[in-house]
Amino acid sequence: MCRHRLLVVYLQIKTLLTYYDMSVRSGFSLGPLGYTTYKRCVTKEEETLCVKVFHEADEGQKGYLSRSDLKVAIVELLGYKPTKFEINHLLQTHGEDIDNLTKGMTLEKFVSSMCEKLVSQDEDEDIRHTFMAFDVQCRGFLTLDDVKKVFSKVAPHVPEQTVHSAFREIDQDGDGRVSYKDFEFLMKYNTDDHI
Repeated sequence: MCRHRLLVVYLQIKTLLTYYDMSVRSGFSLGPLGYTTYKRCVTKEEETLCVKVFHEADEGQKGYLSRSDLKVAIVELLGYKPTKFEINHLLQTHGEDIDNLTKGMTLEKFVSSMCEKLVSQDEDEDIRHTFMAFDVQCRGFLTLDDVKKVFSKVAPHVPEQTVHSAFREIDQDGDGRVSYKDFEFLMKYNTDDHI
């Protein structure tokens, strides 16, 4: 099985874990345990992506995002379904009154608020949370059974043979365990650099 297919499978799991609120949005923070996070700057590509997502989500090209448009935009941009509370909060803090009954978010406000969210994302923390979701017994490594359980819950459509192949690909030494370091390497593996 090629590394690209393996990466796609694990990225699907990461996205599904985030969607099912098993990851960073659970409120668990590694900060008190000594992990430090540094805010980064938003790149021009990310700003351009925010503008593109805004225009794609702006149904009817109204010039603002309605409540439902904003949900779609967040799913497309950040990869998770926002709660009603989060949408209400975003519209309260960044939204504008469009008319007496409608509150919406303009392009400028959307880009500003989404850039704040993008800057606060920490790739390493996402990877740690994803690994911890797989490692339900807190052993510091993953077994084939751990991976099969997660796949059966969040991606039951993935054939068991694919799960076995993916696990064998990561388990380079064949000891039946995948360490955090190997898992992190997989999650950060960039196929563009190696093709």
